[in-house]
Formats: sequence, C-alpha cells, structure tokens
Amino acid sequence: MSPKSKYFQDVEQYRKDMLIKTELCGHPMQFNTTWGIFSPKAIDEGSKLLLEYITVNDNDNCLDIGCGYGPLGLTLAKLAPNGHTTLIDKDFVAINYTEKNIQLNHLNNCETFLSNGFEQIGPKNFHLIVSNIPAKVGNELLSLFLIDAYNHLEPGGRFYVVTITGIRKYIERSFKEVFGNYKKVKQGKTYTVAMTIKN
Repeated sequence: MSPKSKYFQDVEQYRKDMLIKTELCGHPMQFNTTWGIFSPKAIDEGSKLLLEYITVNDNDNCLDIGCGYGPLGLTLAKLAPNGHTTLIDKDFVAINYTEKNIQLNHLNNCETFLSNGFEQIGPKNFHLIVSNIPAKVGNELLSLFLIDAYNHLEPGGRFYVVTITGIRKYIERSFKEVFGNYKKVKQGKTYTVAMTIKN
C-alpha cells in the first residue's frame, strides 16, 4: 500500500459520526456528532458548568442560541417536559445533527431550525434562554443577542450564559445596561456562568 492510499484510508474514518454517551442533569443522553461542530468528542466544560447551576421549571418554554449538536437545549427539553424547547444555530450542519439527536433522545417537546441569531424566531417568547457564547463572538453580535433576548423573554424570564472567564466583566456591564441586573452564578478558572432576569 502506498503512503498516499494509507493517508486516504486514515482520513476516510473522519467522515463517520461520533457518538457521545453521557449523563446530564441526571438524564442519560446520547449525541451524534461530527468534525466541524464545536466540541465533537465530548460535552465541553462550559456547557457542563452551565447545566450544573441552571434552574429549570418543568413547564418552561426554552431557547438555546447557538445550539451546536444540542447538549444544552436537549437537556433543557428533558428538564422541562411540560414546556417547549427551541434550538437555533446559524450552521446547517449543527442543525442537521441536532435533529438527529432529538430523535436519538426520544424527545417530542422541541424543535430546531436554522437562524442567524434570533432572525427566524418570529413572535415566540420564552421563560428561559441559554447560550454558550463563543469567546470571539464580537461586541456587535453580542449586543444584538442581548437586545433580542430581552425582547423575546416573558416578564420574569431568565437568560443564562456561559462564557470564558476573561469576558465576565463585559457580560456584567452588558447585562446591567440591557436588563438592569446581573448575577454571577458560578465563576470557575476557565468559565463563568451568569444570569439576568427580565423584570
């Protein structure tokens, strides 16, 4: 076998789906993933930290912004069986895998669709919005997310984010400017979970 053909053979395995089997918030969960989606080999530490400290009511209508393959949103759907969870992402591959994972986890109280931020949300309002915000999202897009989250939250609704700890002060300032309040839920060495409430 020539070195070239071995290389092609080795690379071909990267096309196969990976499967993550884990437990999140007491629920056994499975996720099909692939290369090119964020954290394809394991649930990332930021998402796990957020799920460890979030409060979810069983009838919450939830939104996961930038859902990836669905670890946050599908766990919310498990925790809020009498509510409805919407998962959105601007990446069609992420949406494709989220749809697979809705089926894989036998969920019938959630939906997912392609959307750049809140663009395709329509008039829906939510009790709970979550996002694992990428470190390089940019101030402009983050500002749009915050304003749109405010506009799509029910009164008393909660917005939880997990970010790298380095931008926690920016999140604090932004939450206070848009919502008028901020709570640091948990600060770790690498990630910080924060939340705000629409009064």
